[in-house]
Amino acid sequence: MKITVMGASGRIGARLVQSLRQAAIEVTAASTSLGVNSVTGEGLRPAIAGADVVIDVTNAASFGDNSALGFFTASTQNLLAASADAGVRHYVALSVVGTPRLVESDYFRAKMVQENLIRAARRPYTIVHSTQFFEFIGGVVDMMGIDGAGFRLPSASIMPIAADDVAEMLVQLAMGAARNDTVEIGGKRAIRSGRNCSHAPRGKR
Repeated sequence: MKITVMGASGRIGARLVQSLRQAAIEVTAASTSLGVNSVTGEGLRPAIAGADVVIDVTNAASFGDNSALGFFTASTQNLLAASADAGVRHYVALSVVGTPRLVESDYFRAKMVQENLIRAARRPYTIVHSTQFFEFIGGVVDMMGIDGAGFRLPSASIMPIAADDVAEMLVQLAMGAARNDTVEIGGKRAIRSGRNCSHAPRGKR
């Protein structure tokens, strides 16, 4: 089996490539930094040629404006076309839990377009909805309004998952038959966030 990972230089992509190689699976690592651009199409078809599976873990550089829509539309269309031409048997794409319910956000609206393009292609696929990664929590804290010794969070249950676990699940799904459906993954334990949480300055924990 040969698998092409698009977005191979990212947080999930790098772990995914490592896991596949440790499992002795032939893998092509593709990303913009490696000379493969899914938006422009540069280097895309050679990277996918001969692949049985394509795993799409690409992501937009911006989350807060319409550029995400342009990215996911062009990238997904190009990846699907190249995959069809190469006879890829399984297209796996990483998305986010709750995407259909969050389309008021520019980013999630763009992710919904990505998912709809994959379904409309009528080729074997699996879409993986993941909860947020533990590794992103530091960035989330940085974006919150910090007031004195605390930061404010909405009251909600979250189930963060480790990036390594996401990569391992993607490997398992890529090795299996296409689901032609959405699979949801998340952490093993729900965490309830409060409205005010104590926060120690970085470097003093």
